[in-house]
Amino acid sequence: MKKIFSWFNESSYVEPLSPACEMCAAGSKMVLLITGLCPSSCFYCPLSLEKSGKDRIFADEWELETEEDTEKLLLEAKYINATGAGITGGDPFVVWKRTQRYITLLKDNFGSDFHIHLYTSGIKNVDKINDFVSAGLDEIRFHPVPNNWDKIKKTQIADTIKKTLETDVDVAIEIPSIPGMENEIFSLVNWADDVGVKWVNLNELEFSETNAEQLKNKGYTLIDDVSSAVKGSQDTAYCVLDMASKNDLDIGIHYCSSSFKDGIQLRNRIKRRAKNIAKKYEIISDDGTLLKGVIFSQKTPLKELYIFLKQEYEIEDDFVFLNKGKNRIEIGLWILEKIAIDLRKKGFECFMIEEYPTADALEVERMPLPL
Repeated sequence: MKKIFSWFNESSYVEPLSPACEMCAAGSKMVLLITGLCPSSCFYCPLSLEKSGKDRIFADEWELETEEDTEKLLLEAKYINATGAGITGGDPFVVWKRTQRYITLLKDNFGSDFHIHLYTSGIKNVDKINDFVSAGLDEIRFHPVPNNWDKIKKTQIADTIKKTLETDVDVAIEIPSIPGMENEIFSLVNWADDVGVKWVNLNELEFSETNAEQLKNKGYTLIDDVSSAVKGSQDTAYCVLDMASKNDLDIGIHYCSSSFKDGIQLRNRIKRRAKNIAKKYEIISDDGTLLKGVIFSQKTPLKELYIFLKQEYEIEDDFVFLNKGKNRIEIGLWILEKIAIDLRKKGFECFMIEEYPTADALEVERMPLPL
């Protein structure tokens, strides 16, 4: 009987565990969405409206304007001190030339130890797998559709997986943990163990803006009012882990919860990025977000306000910034707290802003100053 390990109290697995999962947990895996195009139409696909069905490219939250815009790709990897990348979609095989090129680019720039894994439905352009492996792909994760889980032997993707097992790449299967499908999932796990697949990853099923209607139509509900996770998904995953443990299978199984993705993976990744991109006037919070003071002006031109602040309050260049893109002055929070009352009297709006250190700089909270 194999031991079931609890990871950060948010995730569980039986060994072995993919090195890609370990890197994700550390926040050192860059997420490269290489396209939103996909030959499958899985009812549970959580991809956002802005990406689903569209040929767009994102390195984490940073969109590449064109396929040639690889400077952002490499810069994002440096910002998070990436030790690897997960190439996802859509399906990377739809744009196989781009995928092969990016694998080569990342390996050339960050070395052979830079771990690259990708996801695929195993439907389109699977004859290119050898090309990806030659370019340096380390791990491939196949995604068979639920209808095939308990009859995987008879499917085309089974033949593709077997052929891939003959190449120099780690082979895995990754699927959602769909409530009530414990037996079908375990049937798939058994087959994967028999043929030599290294591990199966189970993701907690989640509601999103794109799949909510279909999930509701199938009778799925939220686990509570806070989480986007589907009720019963985690129970199914734990049931499969328990069955695998009792049957002492060689294959590794990892259950990844939605809270693990948000509370561990994302949190650690943004912490890594914050350390590399934070300006001197920005404070890094315990969660990796950036805290700063912000001043808005309805009447005074920002350039005049910027000069006034530096002269009137003797603020050094490193602690005040004219952000033309967001039409505001950014300033050290500790400085603004001291001068906010005076600036309010002069008609300026002052706030404490909390933002993610990501390319989209998502705003988390805004509080007026003085408190």
